[in-house]
Amino acid sequence: MIPAFALACYAAAVGTLAPRILLRSAWPHRSPALAVAAWQGLAVSFTVALALAAYHLAVPTGHLDAGVSGLVHLCGLSWHARLPVPGPLDIPAAVLPLLVALLTLARFGHEVLRARRARSRHLGVLALVGRRSAGLRATVLDHELPAVYCLPGRCPRVVVSTGALRVLSSAQLDAVLDHERAHIAGRHHLTLAAAEAFARAFRWLPLARAAREQTAMLLEMAADDRALRRHPRETLAAALYEMAASRTPRGAFAAGGPGALVRLHRMLGPHRR
Repeated sequence: MIPAFALACYAAAVGTLAPRILLRSAWPHRSPALAVAAWQGLAVSFTVALALAAYHLAVPTGHLDAGVSGLVHLCGLSWHARLPVPGPLDIPAAVLPLLVALLTLARFGHEVLRARRARSRHLGVLALVGRRSAGLRATVLDHELPAVYCLPGRCPRVVVSTGALRVLSSAQLDAVLDHERAHIAGRHHLTLAAAEAFARAFRWLPLARAAREQTAMLLEMAADDRALRRHPRETLAAALYEMAASRTPRGAFAAGGPGALVRLHRMLGPHRR
């Protein structure tokens, strides 16, 4: 019972206190890729702690060794140490951690498939109304509103509206296109799907809500940093300002993206390592 209580307390701390501490910290905006890894690590840590707490609650203390032995036998492996023979309740209890993990994995698969279906539908529309530009290495869409976004996945595509071509300068357009290609190269859609899956599996958890929101914004910052390797900050910031109000389809990453005002302040404010 004591291990279960300790694990439950740890899970509660990770699920409620850790996101508050991370949200108040300044370093995530300076190292967005590391911050994304921190949010993902907290989500994994909470899931593992919750699974182990459920296991310890289901298996009496005197039968923990038998439960571990049952889990090993369930995996088809041999157990050479002299341990008690697993009882009829030990193997089901050992399966409990797997069920907790499978809940999150199933949500992740659902989010990936849902976003893929949405992107496939949009790609079908682009095949009818868009035109490929070899110079831009993007698909041009006739639309008055300025918009630049990417559709990641197995058939990635960067989309530019004619409104964006009208309002953006050549340098600004190059900066925005590099931002979108950074999303594709970094496979950011999988990271975002993992955060969304965790949020849907644990809707009541402050960590889940904060991880979903922060991951979306931090991935945009990471793409900003990738584009800033080749372009001045003022150029990308001006393009971001023009794209701030753009709307994009489900499953896409937009140049405006979430937290546009925060990202503008980050780009134009004093730069700290």
